[in-house]
Amino acid sequence: MNAPSAKPYLSKSRLISAWQCSKKLHLEVHHRELGETSSMAESLFAAGHRVGEIAQQIFGAGGGVEIPYSVGLNEALRQTAELVANGHDAPIYEATFQHDGVLVRTDVLLPLGNGGWRAIEVKAAASVKLHHELDCAIQYWVLRNAGLDLKTISLAHMDTAFVYAGGANYRGLLVEADLTTKAQQLQDEVVELISTARTAVTGALPDIPVSDHCYSPYECAFISHCWPAQAEYPVMGLGGSKAELAGWVNAGCRDIRDVDAGALTGATRLRIHAATCKGKEEVSADAQQVFAQFAYPRYYLDFETIGPAIPRWAGMRPYQAVPVQWSCHVDHGATEDGVEAIRHHEFLDLSGDPPMRALAEKLVQCLGSSGPVFMYTNYEQRVINGLAKMFPDLAAPLAGIVERLVDLHPLVKQHYYHPKMLGSWSLKAVTPTVASELDYSALEGISEGMAASDGYLEAIHPDTTPIRKIELEQQLLEYCRLDTKAMVKIVQVLASGKPASGPSSPDG
Repeated sequence: MNAPSAKPYLSKSRLISAWQCSKKLHLEVHHRELGETSSMAESLFAAGHRVGEIAQQIFGAGGGVEIPYSVGLNEALRQTAELVANGHDAPIYEATFQHDGVLVRTDVLLPLGNGGWRAIEVKAAASVKLHHELDCAIQYWVLRNAGLDLKTISLAHMDTAFVYAGGANYRGLLVEADLTTKAQQLQDEVVELISTARTAVTGALPDIPVSDHCYSPYECAFISHCWPAQAEYPVMGLGGSKAELAGWVNAGCRDIRDVDAGALTGATRLRIHAATCKGKEEVSADAQQVFAQFAYPRYYLDFETIGPAIPRWAGMRPYQAVPVQWSCHVDHGATEDGVEAIRHHEFLDLSGDPPMRALAEKLVQCLGSSGPVFMYTNYEQRVINGLAKMFPDLAAPLAGIVERLVDLHPLVKQHYYHPKMLGSWSLKAVTPTVASELDYSALEGISEGMAASDGYLEAIHPDTTPIRKIELEQQLLEYCRLDTKAMVKIVQVLASGKPASGPSSPDG
């Protein structure tokens, strides 16, 4: 094994960062405080860690030796070198190697006999990506140059066709792709990448203009730093091609109003630009008539789902989205005394048992057999269709609900826009422009979908304390309830045919 080098420390993840953008790597090393880690990134990291644990069960059948990160770099290098030198005949997990200042930790290292080894990189992804190939090529370069007789390197990724049978038996969850030949072909690129990364770490901040590379293979944590976000209406709010947006930014545009309307194509961008220049919301002339056609009672439905990499219950596949919670506001229209009659219903089961059957039964009971069921995007339709496949005896009433579904998203997009929506007609973008009192940012703990999924999984985990479980339950209920509350308010505003005025919210 080679002794640690005095050259700048480069990990595999740093090299991948440099491959995406050398400016990104420089900021990671010297100005990490400028980055923002999204809940999505945190969730993906946690999923990768869990898949790594499952991989050890699959490839080692419970055996093998893990080199813990906590022992430190030098000790990890020493332990790995000792195991390899002594002809260790069982899997080594997180085997640690270093060559010329580049460090890698290999997820699974399997002995082949006669001194040969094969390496396996484990990913929670559903297929092999370009950066996975480079990942394996970097490992191949380090391990071979560090003196290991590495015969093959492969990538183990999720097999989305795998169906969990229960009993904590995940054999078959991962499928391997041999990337040895590809890794060999990329060796020159690895050498060039190492040079680029060293320059990014030791040199001045690279002058890299923003472009679509800021989002591939991952959304960069420094987007809010590199893309102008301090304007009242940032250029990003025009939406569409990231490369085109970057072109305007690199030309000096900071605000949507800085962009020449003559340079815009597409009706949506022209509409966003025109409304932003006017500086006020628009409600179409026929919005009131469109929404007046919907009879009472009106139902407003929202699901929360989980789609973990590791299937939770028997019959599930990796990343299969299954509903675990719903909220429904029901608007019965005005009562005889003119008071709005809005009621709220909800479902959430944190027992840890599969909740789908009870969820579907309660849903059928709540929604009845008549009245429009509003949703925001057609996700709810996909969820209900999935429930019908899951429970054939409920297929008829669930199919009846599907026939009553009304997707609010295209209706809102057709009839409403506010400059503060910044080109997005998502529920969270529209809501504060029609009802400032319905504030997602004021929610405690859980304020978006990924956090809701993670919160549910934490709540049903056996190690979660009762107090924490109660906290999560309250947060989950409040978040899902706010989604349907927001839909009620949006319909109220558009049905009035007038811009939103004054705070008010539906009951419940």
